Amino acid sequence: MELGIWAFATALVSFAISAISGRYLVPFLHKLKYGQTILDIGPSWHKNKQGTPTMGGLMFILGIVVSTVVSVIVYAVFHDGFGTTEKFVITGLFMAVCYGGIGFIDDYIKVVKKRNLGLTAVQKLVLQFTVVAAYLAVMRLLGDNTDIVIPFVDRPVDLGFFYYIIMGLVIVGITNAVNLTDGIDGLDGSITFFVALFMMMIANVLGAFDANVLFSAAVAGGCLGFLVWNFHPAKVFMGDTGSLFLGGIVCAMAFAMDMHVIMLLVGLMYLVEMFSVMLQVTYFKLTHGKRIFRMSPIHHHFEMGGWSETKIVTVFSCVTAVCGVVSLLLVIFGVI
Repeated sequence: MELGIWAFATALVSFAISAISGRYLVPFLHKLKYGQTILDIGPSWHKNKQGTPTMGGLMFILGIVVSTVVSVIVYAVFHDGFGTTEKFVITGLFMAVCYGGIGFIDDYIKVVKKRNLGLTAVQKLVLQFTVVAAYLAVMRLLGDNTDIVIPFVDRPVDLGFFYYIIMGLVIVGITNAVNLTDGIDGLDGSITFFVALFMMMIANVLGAFDANVLFSAAVAGGCLGFLVWNFHPAKVFMGDTGSLFLGGIVCAMAFAMDMHVIMLLVGLMYLVEMFSVMLQVTYFKLTHGKRIFRMSPIHHHFEMGGWSETKIVTVFSCVTAVCGVVSLLLVIFGVI
């Protein structure tokens, strides 16, 4: 019960910082004219959102970082001390902040330098792989191993050296998948809220991951605080600053408790978004102009089909919640 109260307090602080900071950040971004440029590649009616402030991800980054660091350190002082899990959590948080920094550079170039596409794809990937390489190296120094837990397999599978190649690709892939999910009001924040909520439950069921319970609670609270400003009609967008940070956060939560595979199940909607883009581009090139979806990522497919932004967010969030329940049951019944 004590951990539950502590987690609730952490989520509440993260929510408050994120929501309240919006009262100051949103007008400030308006004043600086840091408005989003809506490209022609999206639905035509999105042009109405032209000028909506971006870089709003700074709100939940502040909330999540402050609440996690304070909560994890204070909790450790009063309980079992600052152990391996706490170190994994703080390292993962720093990795996510670095990804947020890459997103901030990208947003800054777009809105201040007026270069609509921001960083080039190559520049982004170089920076992202540099961050992930540093993250995996530090995790190794802290005692992380090269095992992964696979459902229905009795013992962890040691990937050896290939662990670093595979996990590097997974982290960069998931991070960019979360980035692609940020396309309509409230979608990325809502899905990540449910991902964090179920990661918190899984960490609690597994035991010995108290720091990750607090970490996940902070992420859930921060996302809710941001949704106060980002739910349709959005008063601010998270930008790449926020979406790349959230991508790093999702990976950090999973890696801190060796739930690599579960991350893929809980975060299924991120993967659906990413693969819808990959399929669309590949099919378009192979058929010389034909499309599978009306538009990709897939949330735009449903939007072009007449679904409202609120309906898309609701359906995608419900799917994420179902995936979270399945993941939780797999852990409870010892399948993973």
